[in-house]
Amino acid sequence: MIFNRRSLLAGVTALGGASFLPGIAHAKGSVIATTYPGTWEDAYRTVVAPMLKKKDDIDLELAPLFAMDQIGKAKAARGAPPFDVFVLDPGPRIVGLEGGLFEKFDATKLGNLSKLPAGFTDDVGVHVSAQVVGIAYNPKKLPAPKGWGDLLKDPWVSRLGITGFQTTFGTSSLIELSKLFGGSLTNVDPALVELKKVLPKIAAVGLPAAMPGLFQQGQCDVMYTNTQTVATLKGKGVDVEFVKPESGAITFFTTMHIAKGSGDIGNAYKYLDLVISKEAQEALTKPPYNFLPVNKDVPLAADMPMKNLDEMANYVQHDWAKINPLRAAWIEKFNKEMAK
Repeated sequence: MIFNRRSLLAGVTALGGASFLPGIAHAKGSVIATTYPGTWEDAYRTVVAPMLKKKDDIDLELAPLFAMDQIGKAKAARGAPPFDVFVLDPGPRIVGLEGGLFEKFDATKLGNLSKLPAGFTDDVGVHVSAQVVGIAYNPKKLPAPKGWGDLLKDPWVSRLGITGFQTTFGTSSLIELSKLFGGSLTNVDPALVELKKVLPKIAAVGLPAAMPGLFQQGQCDVMYTNTQTVATLKGKGVDVEFVKPESGAITFFTTMHIAKGSGDIGNAYKYLDLVISKEAQEALTKPPYNFLPVNKDVPLAADMPMKNLDEMANYVQHDWAKINPLRAAWIEKFNKEMAK
């Protein structure tokens, strides 16, 4: 029997993410790219894959994996990566960079490079989506909170839903909450102390993926989250609004990187160029996907907390090189202390 990475990928998906085998030949005319499970996978399968096939006659094969699973698979492959392109948030990006998992990136190979704001590419990859993090609340049940500290007060605390450090938005939000009580980028203990004081009042504690559903079901009416989640809930008819905290909204960018040892770097660049194109970015901003674009020619939705991407330069950003070494311990501590 003859195997290639495409058939292997299908088998891995069916087996629920079993380890990839190294050294599998790459199918001609295709590119294998990771994608986050859920909205990202649906969007890229529905929107981007048909565009890539039509534009460049390239088959897009998607490997739905969370960020650190991508890193783990690539490291285990020992130089024969099971996919061509990573998609990563800031923390895992640094882990991949430190592990030497990315090809050197040549931004001049992107035809749409001029449509990106300055600084949206570097020598390892390209920004493909923006994220803005703040507070979501139900305006029919609660007044608008002004900032992170309001979450621990009535009437918000009794309707609050919280999640831990497993995600970039959760980690970022808890860092900002901690700063109000004497904490810092690397000290989140004050946030956990204050949360524990009000834990009996808190409406819901859940995994990150569960929070939108808990909000939709009315089990909580205020939570920290990103604008994409708020837009998705609105699209489902949920009463929800986004608040930019008075200390500033948080921003970060999702990036894509070509895997070191990729079987077809040429197709990978064509894929990335399409991802940042106006056509793809504009389609991804629409419901039910609600991505924040990085292409300057794509208008932002009217309900976004900024008028243009340049405003995000003034938003709160975090140094993930300092966060990464501490994050596993934070996750463990949150899970232990915040269980209800």
